[in-house]
Amino acid sequence: MADDGYPPVSFCFVVSFAGASPDVDCSFSEVSGLSIEREELTLKQGGENRYSLRLPGHAKFSNLVLKRGLLKVGSPLASWCKDTLESDLAQQIATKDIVVSLLDRSRNVLDSWAVAKAWPIKWNVSTFDASKSEIAVETLEFAYTYFTRSKSS
Repeated sequence: MADDGYPPVSFCFVVSFAGASPDVDCSFSEVSGLSIEREELTLKQGGENRYSLRLPGHAKFSNLVLKRGLLKVGSPLASWCKDTLESDLAQQIATKDIVVSLLDRSRNVLDSWAVAKAWPIKWNVSTFDASKSEIAVETLEFAYTYFTRSKSS
């Protein structure tokens, strides 16, 4: 039986930022937040006490969360995050499109999610603990407008 790469593994992925050169620090150990949920509106009708109407509302997207080992200050990605998070909002926040691609064993794209108009809303670094032998991990969190999913052919 041929190996068609199904089911795909979750540890082989790549993250890219629109307009960024290939040498930008886009290596991450974890990606989460590719989630969509439809809000529910409840409508109560006068005279009908047995139930309420449940209607579809707006789509709601989770924040995109990227984790990696703590990098040195000064990279283009780190600068964009720092500038946005420390902004006094006198200037418009620069948004970027982000693409998360799931890869097969040959590093061909199996599935991808294009995240539109993302901007950093949170940065944190893991706890420093002298009793553990762990890498310092930074977490970048992005709000975005929506994402679209596309499979490779």
